[in-house]
Amino acid sequence: MLVTWKYRPRNTFIQSLDPRTRLIFMFSIILALTIPEIWDYRLILAIFAIALTLYLMARIEWKDVRRIWLFIFILVFFIVGLNGLLSGRGGPSSVTNLPSPIIFNVPIKIPFTDIGWDVPITVSKAWFAITQVTRMMTMTLLALPIPYTTDPNVFGTAFKRMGAGDKFAFTMDLAFRFLPTFARDFIITMDAQRARGYEMDKLKGGIPERLRKLSPFIIPVVMQSTVTGEEVIDAMDLRAFGTKPRTWLKVLTYAPRDYVILGLGVAIFIACCTLKWGFGIGGYFVPDFFSNWILGL
Repeated sequence: MLVTWKYRPRNTFIQSLDPRTRLIFMFSIILALTIPEIWDYRLILAIFAIALTLYLMARIEWKDVRRIWLFIFILVFFIVGLNGLLSGRGGPSSVTNLPSPIIFNVPIKIPFTDIGWDVPITVSKAWFAITQVTRMMTMTLLALPIPYTTDPNVFGTAFKRMGAGDKFAFTMDLAFRFLPTFARDFIITMDAQRARGYEMDKLKGGIPERLRKLSPFIIPVVMQSTVTGEEVIDAMDLRAFGTKPRTWLKVLTYAPRDYVILGLGVAIFIACCTLKWGFGIGGYFVPDFFSNWILGL
């Protein structure tokens, strides 16, 4: 049986929006940041403020998202941020080509060898890492509330009404349910093993030992996910899914508030494209206040 994220009805402005509105707005912001390649911190901070405001308006309880936020922080800060800080890759070439003072050097050495080198951490790389993290967090703030505040019964309808085919719409509907279903099966398996005396909590060796202890769960969880997928396929075959266009029970209609949010998303996209390609605003640069501050430490 498929389960969903911790969705619950909330009397909020965000939840009153049509799901298509939220999806289109999110795609508009992502396109606004990526297509014209906006790296100007002033534009990024303005969009980040809008995304943060909408996230807070969703009124999602911290207990529901604290684990996913922990994962996001690890991914964004320790992977995206460190990659930008050490290499400067993933952004405009000016990050590494721009003459920039060196803050310090990070020594890197290949284990069990004498081969090593120093990686310079420049002001340009440091500012790029901050900018890249802010961009990623902006997209996260827009995407994270969707599964927690959108009725899982309307995902398929939303994609269908956006012009997608039945198969794609139903695939997206199942995709939003797969991860929480997988997490549920994993937790059930862990609880079953704990009930049989399998020690997982008080372990020596830190994270490597915990990962080694998790390895016996992979096979049963994967098998259960496979069985669940087969059950869904059988249910779809019994209902002759894909043989002809299907009907959708849910009816979605736009309200005036939806047009306001859609207009805002389109306006942000057009503004970013116009500023970058029309006026040359939006490229990467290091502000003077950051250079003066970090070199003065």
